[in-house]
Order: sequence, then structure tokens, then C-alpha cells
Amino acid sequence: MQWAVIFEPATLQLYFKGLWSTFAMLAGLLLAGGIAGVVFALMLVSRSWVLQRLASTFTYFVRGTPLLIQIYLIYFGIAQLQWVQALWDTVWPLTHFKNPLFCAMLAFSINHAGYLAEILAGAIRDTSRGEVEAAYAMGMGRWQVMRRIVLPSAMRRALPPYSNEVMQMMHGTSLASSVPGLFELTSAASKVNRDYYLTFEAYLFAAALYLVVTFTMMGLFRLAEKRYTAYLQPHSH
Repeated sequence: MQWAVIFEPATLQLYFKGLWSTFAMLAGLLLAGGIAGVVFALMLVSRSWVLQRLASTFTYFVRGTPLLIQIYLIYFGIAQLQWVQALWDTVWPLTHFKNPLFCAMLAFSINHAGYLAEILAGAIRDTSRGEVEAAYAMGMGRWQVMRRIVLPSAMRRALPPYSNEVMQMMHGTSLASSVPGLFELTSAASKVNRDYYLTFEAYLFAAALYLVVTFTMMGLFRLAEKRYTAYLQPHSH
């Protein structure tokens, strides 16, 4: 065991640089994937058979294939096509495919959107019929009911499964290390391993950082659940 190397200032700086990159990727994919996930959730519960079929096909593919394969399909697949590379200096949005970070973030966002869509669609379907009928009785239209009543209620009830999905995506960002040129927490551990041949120490320290971040996020989500879903808990008399 050579833990002294791990706790050297330069090594710790490397790890925290990777940790910061992990946070940045997580924030970006949650934002982009969150917006797309809401759109696909609305498509899943829409009255249009075409929209439902399109959304269900998308979520079926995303949930039925590994995230790593999705990253490979975008970075080593789409981004390496000759016609894409021939146009990526002039044609938007192909201009972004020469950026490895964009390719990884696109894969992460698509994956997150697929899972979030199913989580949110399930919560929307479980909305109390009484809430919806009361909203219609007050003269609200379909989209007003969805925006003011159904979506806020569904988002609160979707917090527990959503928190699990966020944890999975945070761990999933480690797969960005498979894309050349990207640097995050797992990449930092790999670099320490290459430089010092400390496989056990390098990856165990990275695992410890993941654990700290995971349990911190879990605590924050538990606080959010207590605040926003308290009305769903049974009350003692």
C-alpha cells in the first residue's frame, strides 16, 4: 500500500479536477435530458397514437441497450461517419460531433431522457382523478390542467424513483472515460494507475469519492422528498 502518493497535493488536485468534471457532466445531462424527458413523457400520455408510438419506441431502445453501447454508437459510430466528418466544419449541428464531450453528453442526455420519460409518464397516469376533475370543473383546459395540476403533482410523486435515476447517471458518467480526450473522476484514477502503478489505491480512492458524493446526494433527495411529498405520508392520530 502506497497511500502517501494518493494524498500528495498534485494527485489530490487531479482527483478533484476529475470530480469537478463529473459534476459538470451530471448537471448538463440532467438539464438537457430532463427537458427531453418531460417532452417524451407528455408524448407517452398524449391522445395521439403516433406520438405515443414514437415515444415508446425511443424509451424501449434507450432502456433496452447499455449506456456504453449508446456512447459508442454516437462517438465511434455517428461521429466517425465520413459524410458527418466532411460536413462538421460547416453544417450545424454536425459541427458539434467533432467534440468528444458533446458526443458523450448527447449519449448521457438521451439515456436520462428515456428513463425519466417512463418515470414521469407513470406518475402522470397515477394522478388522482379527483384532482383532474376538480381542475376541469374550475374551467381549466387540457393543457392548463397538465401544466398547473398534473405535472407538478407527478413531479413530486416521481421524486423517489427520479433520485435513483440521478444516482445511476452520476455513476454512469464514469463511462465517459471510454471516450478519448475526456477527463472525469474515473479517468483521474486511471491516470494515477498509469503513472504510479497503484491500481488498488487509485480506484479505491475514486470509489470512496463516489460513495461520499452518492450519499450526500441521497441525503439531499431525502430532504426534498420530506418537503414535497409530505402530504402523501400516512398521518398518525
